[in-house]
Amino acid sequence: MNQFDRPETFDPEALRKKVSEIRTVDHEQRKTDKGPPELNPLARQIALQFRADTYTPAMITGLIRLLEFCVLFTIGYAINAQYVEPAFEELPVYLAILAGGSALAVAAMQIADTYQVPALRAWLRMTPRILGAWAAAFGAIALALFFLKSGHLYSRVWVAAWFAAGAFFLITERAFIAYSIRRWSRNGTMERRAVVVGGGQPAKDLIRTIEHQPDNDIRICGIFDDRDERRSPNIIAGYPKLGTVNELVEFARLARIDMLIISLPLTAEKRILELLKKLWILPVDIRLAAHANNLRFRPRSYSHVGQVPMLDIFDKPIADWDSVAKRCFDIFFSIVALVLLWPVMLAAAVAVKVTSPGPIIFKQHRHGFNNETIEVYKFRSMYTHMSDPTARNAVTKGDPRVTPVGRFLRKSSIDELPQIFNVLKGELSLVGPRPHAVLAQTQDRSYSDVVEGYFARHRVKPGVTGWAQINGWRGEIDNDEKIRFRTAFDLFYIENWSLLLDLKILFLTPFRLLNTDNAY
Repeated sequence: MNQFDRPETFDPEALRKKVSEIRTVDHEQRKTDKGPPELNPLARQIALQFRADTYTPAMITGLIRLLEFCVLFTIGYAINAQYVEPAFEELPVYLAILAGGSALAVAAMQIADTYQVPALRAWLRMTPRILGAWAAAFGAIALALFFLKSGHLYSRVWVAAWFAAGAFFLITERAFIAYSIRRWSRNGTMERRAVVVGGGQPAKDLIRTIEHQPDNDIRICGIFDDRDERRSPNIIAGYPKLGTVNELVEFARLARIDMLIISLPLTAEKRILELLKKLWILPVDIRLAAHANNLRFRPRSYSHVGQVPMLDIFDKPIADWDSVAKRCFDIFFSIVALVLLWPVMLAAAVAVKVTSPGPIIFKQHRHGFNNETIEVYKFRSMYTHMSDPTARNAVTKGDPRVTPVGRFLRKSSIDELPQIFNVLKGELSLVGPRPHAVLAQTQDRSYSDVVEGYFARHRVKPGVTGWAQINGWRGEIDNDEKIRFRTAFDLFYIENWSLLLDLKILFLTPFRLLNTDNAY
């Protein structure tokens, strides 16, 4: 079969479409779980070993690019300030040259593939490329100044000193980075943690292929398979089978797992879909191993774990540098909100304290990222002796538990403002799916029993405001349709996230809060 032929027996795009249809399966058609399965002692012990966060190669290489740009700029500026001492009106031109030269150097090193992890490990072998990229950046600057007929205006000593000092920095820095990457790989700081789904010979072949790759950054944390020992041994390629696929969901919530690799033949489409019904709610990359199959797709159909081809089924939402950008967004606008709204928050605190006995702040356990439990802050809106920390009984119109001040705070959503401190702590985002109380329910049924894939909304941090709220879905949840619509809007937000969308939601929130029909 030609490597560019796409077999009719299996279509990755069709599989993705079928997976998306899973989310709309009627509640009555699915199996109901009585709760998360209990992990066996071995699985729990291993999961607890992987609780610490790691730094992905994408994050590490991004930080190295940023470091090199900043240090090269600083070196050039320091030499310029000491030797040239330019007048104030000349400074912008020098700064432009410094910024342009540093950016060109980083771009040239990127083109030369010196930011790949194997290249970062082999700093001595990469030295000619690094110096060549640095020299190319200077050549581009010299060429630009030549065509502008302004080269004679700038100190040759400054340019030569910047080049020499920058070259020395790059070589010594790359030697230190190579040593650090080897150490980070050993202690687990820089690794991608993976779980293999499916056992038997395919899983064994997959693990062996990954392990035999040079510069492997994949840590296999265990194997999960529903089949018994006759078809799937308890030890595969030296790794223990830790449980069933249902237990994998609980394992991935306890451990910091980056990737699930499904090791099944592509022809087992029905079984793959059954697995994905259970696994797509997790905030991880889900890949389908294609190394052992004879099928050949176009190159763009694959991603790779080292040299092992994978078919991408789901990607972890808001990962790597997107998560950094979102965190910076949260911190900046949270500080702006505190500066603007502190008088409102102070007045609300005084009103709560003066009008009814009890604490000013009400703390409630809610679902956070990856189904973890977090403690969310609110201004207390109920009488202390009638409060409901579990939120098992939703607040209704004219609820006698709510104080007069609390009724105003809830209608205006001022009671939610202390959650800005949850944002600064990193437990919430400013924008995201609203966090629901752990025991919240509608008509005596938990939300997860009403909505298929409800927990998929926890693949990102919950937010103070969200896409569902600005589209009218705020306030009381008193029937199944309301929680279904909210979840649908939350999943739309997760799958279409961007900083621009966050900014739009944040801007529209004050205007949409004027609609208080469902806020009690």
